[in-house]
Amino acid sequence: MTIPMTELDTLPLFTNLSHTRRAAIAGVSRIETYEPGTRLFDEGGLADQCWIVLSGCVLVDTAVLPHERVTLQSIGPGELVGWSWLVPPYRWHFGASVVSAARAAVIDTGAVRRLADEDPALGYQLSLILVDALLNRLQATRIRLLDLRATPR
Repeated sequence: MTIPMTELDTLPLFTNLSHTRRAAIAGVSRIETYEPGTRLFDEGGLADQCWIVLSGCVLVDTAVLPHERVTLQSIGPGELVGWSWLVPPYRWHFGASVVSAARAAVIDTGAVRRLADEDPALGYQLSLILVDALLNRLQATRIRLLDLRATPR
């Protein structure tokens, strides 16, 4: 199902984008629902879409051993999952799984890159959104690593 404009208009993530730019992003997006346990992506996989969580919860994780994952961050409503699509070679640096039934706006990132190439101001604004998500992920990872170090196994 295509994402209704009302969904993007209410997201704080896109408040700095004009209605026209939000409409362009909505045009390359869709709404999907996910059951708990759904794996959205794995480290190293092709980063060809990103998600904005509308409801539910997604955990971002990293592999520490071949069959062990450590949760780095919990992503909830209004937050972005996935920023690796911005920089070549467009591969995921982390993994992500749905932990509670989720509804998300799924954005075709190849199409968004083309929109940004055609409208550099949009590209700049999207870069700021992604840098903010990256900084949040870095801070969450730092805190998680401190927690892991303080908690003996």
